[in-house]
Amino acid sequence: MIVFKYIFWVLYRIWFYILVAVPIIILFPLLIVSILKESWYPYFFKLARIWARFILIGMGLPTKTEYLQKPERSKSYMFIGNHTSMLDIMLMLVTVKNPFVFVGKAELAKIPLFGFFYKRTCILVDRNSVKSRQAVFLRAQRRLKQGLSICIFPEGLVPEEHIILDQFKDGAFRLAINHKTPIVPITFADNKKRFSYTFFSGGPGVLRAKVHHFIPTNDLTIEDTKSLNKKSREIILKQLEIYNA
Repeated sequence: MIVFKYIFWVLYRIWFYILVAVPIIILFPLLIVSILKESWYPYFFKLARIWARFILIGMGLPTKTEYLQKPERSKSYMFIGNHTSMLDIMLMLVTVKNPFVFVGKAELAKIPLFGFFYKRTCILVDRNSVKSRQAVFLRAQRRLKQGLSICIFPEGLVPEEHIILDQFKDGAFRLAINHKTPIVPITFADNKKRFSYTFFSGGPGVLRAKVHHFIPTNDLTIEDTKSLNKKSREIILKQLEIYNA
């Protein structure tokens, strides 16, 4: 029985990467056209949402999202969430309809096919480089001014398996305060259980997401960064504790 489980986990991982690649190959001409101009990003985003939905359906991972408040289509937001799995990218794309740009680690750009579009559409950060972090801030500012939203997983990296929620970095909150952009905390309940970074684990099942009430930043100053960070983290941590109870 244990042998069959290990065989399933290996095949399940292989199937995931097949599902990542197939829609990129099929949609390749449209994806190429959609990244030719920065102003065409919303079209790329629509294709990315199709890609994400295709993967989750193919993996046997239906989604169930609870909205305490829904984003308005014409406004920009700072979407943040807990980071536990490669599925976080797909579930965020499925959950949020407002075109947003990911701020993510530069290493993902090395993934074949996926990395080609990732490095041309996302804001890449090398967390070991101060210069890179400063460049991220400037690129994110430009995207917000274009009317897009930003998505950051403020833990920075996927925490170890035993950590429910790691400490948040301040970057997302400074940026949100500077641009008076509301923070939208989103909690992912099942991504770690369904497809964690532990190779021999996971399987099909429902992926739950909860979009919390937005946190306004209009009346905040840069001195409020730490308190905004703490408030946002507490919202997500409290929901994770409810899920895990």
